[in-house]
Amino acid sequence: MRFVKNRQMLWIGIALTLVLLTLVTAFAPLERTLGERARLVYFHGAWVWAGKIAFGAAALAGLAGLLRRSAILNKTSLALGRTGMVFWLTYLPLSLWVQVVNWGGIFWDEPRWRVPLMFGMIGLLLQIGLALISEPRLTSFANLVFGVMLWWLLGNIQNVLHPDSPILQSDSLRIQIFFVVLLVLSLLFGVLLARLMYSRFSNPPGETRA
Repeated sequence: MRFVKNRQMLWIGIALTLVLLTLVTAFAPLERTLGERARLVYFHGAWVWAGKIAFGAAALAGLAGLLRRSAILNKTSLALGRTGMVFWLTYLPLSLWVQVVNWGGIFWDEPRWRVPLMFGMIGLLLQIGLALISEPRLTSFANLVFGVMLWWLLGNIQNVLHPDSPILQSDSLRIQIFFVVLLVLSLLFGVLLARLMYSRFSNPPGETRA
């Protein structure tokens, strides 16, 4: 009963975090050029960074799990990797929306769209394969390789229409503060989601996995 209650509390926390994300985005400051469209850009930026951090954390947990031969760390890597995929698979359509709203259309050859799309497809197939194989150490190794490649390639691609770092380049402290708040809330959502996913691998005796 306590196990079920804890999962229910995690779901409630996830829902409340999404509500807070929506409210903060709605009241974020406007920008001179983009106006209200800037709010979508802030959320989009925070969301993708939370996904990158989740993949990075999955890679680190995977490395630690391999070195220490820890089942807990291997399961943590698995939960964080799947959490990263949730961020990524929701970020991709959001990215298209941001392009349409701000650029008036979709620029398919934009490297910051093409490369993340590639990682989204590879990552989805990878997570499906790992779920079928169900080998913890292989999962940790795969998340380690995937996380390193994602951070390395995204850190070295060139932009065409996408600005380098619109938040850091902004001279508005309010914009930067709101972005940080959105990033913290996105990370909180990721932590709660990862904890919920981890709980699926740690069912108490006698309970069937959902």
